[in-house]
Amino acid sequence: MDPEWRTRAPPGSLASSQAGRPGLSRMAERRLPGRAGPTEITGNKTSVAMASSDVKPKSVSHAKKWSEEIENLYRFQHAGYRDEIEYKQVKQVSMVDRWPETGYVKKLQRRDNTFYYYNRQRECDDKEVHKVKIYAY
Repeated sequence: MDPEWRTRAPPGSLASSQAGRPGLSRMAERRLPGRAGPTEITGNKTSVAMASSDVKPKSVSHAKKWSEEIENLYRFQHAGYRDEIEYKQVKQVSMVDRWPETGYVKKLQRRDNTFYYYNRQRECDDKEVHKVKIYAY
């Protein structure tokens, strides 16, 4: 019996056919196609022209400092979305409920149809700012 039988993939499988190719990882094999992403962020505004298409992010970075844009991204990501564009695509809504005084997101519906209600004031503490992801397109 082969002593390496536990570490080798079965003959004819995708893993065995890719075994000798450098640079390929198992994560490359597991990518899910067709995942909808948000649109291009230009400065502090999001491009609405790209909202209708399936756009995937080219890069991601984490927030370093709190701002109003980071506050709203925190609220969308807390509810399970990347940003406002993905929320609008998934939930098929044209407007997001916002507080008129601050402009922060007021209410979001999660993917399981339960609601999150947010306060008028800042909710993203300084210790949580680094968890917010900023996607570039």
